[in-house]
Amino acid sequence: MTSNLSRVTITGIQNNNKIDDMRPLDPATIIRQMRDAHARSLQLIDGLDDQQMMGPKLATVNPLRWEIGHAAYFYEYWVLRQHLGHAPIHADSDQLYDSISIAHDDRWDLPLPPLAETLAYIEQVLAKVEQVLTQGVDPKRDYLAQYAVFHHDMHNEAYTYTRQTLQYPTPSLSRDDIQFPAAGGLPGDADIPGGRFMLGASAQKGFVFDNEKWAHAVDIEPFRIARAAVSNTDFAAFVEAGGYQNRDFWEDDGWAWREQAGLKHPLYWRRHQGGWQIRQFDQWRAIPSDAALIHVSWHEAQAYCRWAGRRLPSEAEWEVAAAGLPGEDGFSLSAQKRYFPWGDSEPAPTLANLDGYALGTIDVGALPDGDSAFGCRQMIGNVWEWTQDTFQPYPGFEADMYQDYSQPLFGITKVLRGGAWTTRGRMIRNSWRTYYGPDRNDVFAGFRTCAL
Repeated sequence: MTSNLSRVTITGIQNNNKIDDMRPLDPATIIRQMRDAHARSLQLIDGLDDQQMMGPKLATVNPLRWEIGHAAYFYEYWVLRQHLGHAPIHADSDQLYDSISIAHDDRWDLPLPPLAETLAYIEQVLAKVEQVLTQGVDPKRDYLAQYAVFHHDMHNEAYTYTRQTLQYPTPSLSRDDIQFPAAGGLPGDADIPGGRFMLGASAQKGFVFDNEKWAHAVDIEPFRIARAAVSNTDFAAFVEAGGYQNRDFWEDDGWAWREQAGLKHPLYWRRHQGGWQIRQFDQWRAIPSDAALIHVSWHEAQAYCRWAGRRLPSEAEWEVAAAGLPGEDGFSLSAQKRYFPWGDSEPAPTLANLDGYALGTIDVGALPDGDSAFGCRQMIGNVWEWTQDTFQPYPGFEADMYQDYSQPLFGITKVLRGGAWTTRGRMIRNSWRTYYGPDRNDVFAGFRTCAL
């Protein structure tokens, strides 16, 4: 997530965090999550040689050897140094890993330590953080450590799309005990009643990011939203109808982007022996027809919607479809909402395609047990879903301690919701917002549509 995570402003914790109002965080759980995130990083760099660990200088990725050190530095700086006053583990760590002071293109030219030394530094950091997490009650420490785990998880997602971007071998993430059965498509729309809805997160739900704060009332008009995300078959019809060549389907910025990129189909598609193939990491394979479309930009999503006579949902509509409940009369929204589409139970492979095990998108009709109250499927997992909206702060927004997590991207990026197949289930929820520029077609993004 280069656009989200490449800058860190070094400031103190802001009073608006309301840490004391949040549900207490469990240090033992944070330790387990931290170690699991590190294990996932090791899986994602496993088998890569020194050249691959640096890679070419591209605007959308970081050198992996720098990025894994940066993720560890984030724990060290915020938990150990900023909050607890520890001295730096290495005197030069700020000059190597502070992403706010090191320009993106300069990261390939830094005197980075060899991989073995980088991994040793990471282990030192994690061991020290683990030690302090066992020392009494400290809500701010735990908040910062949880923040660092989720930052680590987001970088692991970035390592995954870096492997995709650079055509590196498929990472070893699958598990024999987790299978996602074929299920075909899922046509049709869900009818969503209108009413008042509390958009955003509440303090009582535990850790949340600043851009989710705080839940506030919005009025929703009745709408109809697709029960499933757009599939490869759905989008292939647009491609084969000449959608990439027809100027009428594209906004001005989108058409200029498409022409500059020279695209005639999604980034990782190609024609082969009369059919379509998709590149997944370093392998070309036949496109799975009913699997969710992935790696398309907001511009491409908009063009498809115009061709199909549909539209993207607003982010409020998306959250209503994922979290909302019908009122007692069935024609209005309830005052209640769900933490996940299916309820409050933690994500599981029977509910959502998360945590990387599928190594790609699955059929859009799969996992009915994860449906929302309105019958919308896979609103968590499989693909991040573009919404219509430009990323903006909620009313009363104040930046958290990581001041550049959200506010530099307000007004210039688009909102995505729901998480993707590579997103960690421990951090995703209905109120989570992420954001990318409308031209980004390298990230794990797809979309679903609404009726006009």
